[in-house]
Amino acid sequence: MSDAFQRALAGTIPVLGEMKDGLKRPPTASRTALAALKKTAAARPAKTDWTWESLEKAVLGCMKCPHLVRSRTQVVFGVGNREAELLFVGEAPGADEDAQGEPFVGRAGQLLTKIIEAMGFTRETVFIANVLKCRPDMPAGESGNRKPRGEEMATCLPWLREQIKLVKPRAIVALGATAAEGLLGETRPMRELRGSWLEFDGIPVMTTYHPAYLLRNQTITEKRKVWEDMLLVLRKLGREITPKQERFFTQPAA
Repeated sequence: MSDAFQRALAGTIPVLGEMKDGLKRPPTASRTALAALKKTAAARPAKTDWTWESLEKAVLGCMKCPHLVRSRTQVVFGVGNREAELLFVGEAPGADEDAQGEPFVGRAGQLLTKIIEAMGFTRETVFIANVLKCRPDMPAGESGNRKPRGEEMATCLPWLREQIKLVKPRAIVALGATAAEGLLGETRPMRELRGSWLEFDGIPVMTTYHPAYLLRNQTITEKRKVWEDMLLVLRKLGREITPKQERFFTQPAA
């Protein structure tokens, strides 16, 4: 039970007792506590015995964010090995992902696939998900993709948490600052986050640049930064690193 839930419950129970004893109108504090309790309960899945089948059904039918429900083509649940030792988390579906119902299928997704394969995995042997399962809606007349808002990611995080519980990965890679914010609550710049281990529910998390960043900044130094982060992940998993992998994106000798 979360601290927020406990605080809300503690504030509500005494008021309910007073109401039972004949109090006709609850004071303002009780309405606040009840609202907090309702908000906390609504933001987390009520079930504790999720299976992949029941979780996928619930996520695909999620109606928690009416504005996203109206604008989405479909919910992007996640793909890959549901018993993977490595799980990648992105920010939110874009237009391609919304159309196909699969995370990371555009240009950034193609680059992510290359990174995964260079690590010795395939898309089928890892699990890939997002902190937001629906594509963020865009203002009328505007195109492109927008960053998901904090409250949207907070509402969707319980779904991702349940996926992580079912996968039981040995390590998680958060792709980009938005993924780190949605997953970990981190708002520090990427230069401060990458290259060091954080933690989500006891699972080591490595934050690195989003593949879309590398598409915009295709210098060997930036590619090497991401690869160094992936080498740390491989070491955390106890994977053997070949000399060829160790040399990826290093500056050629003069």
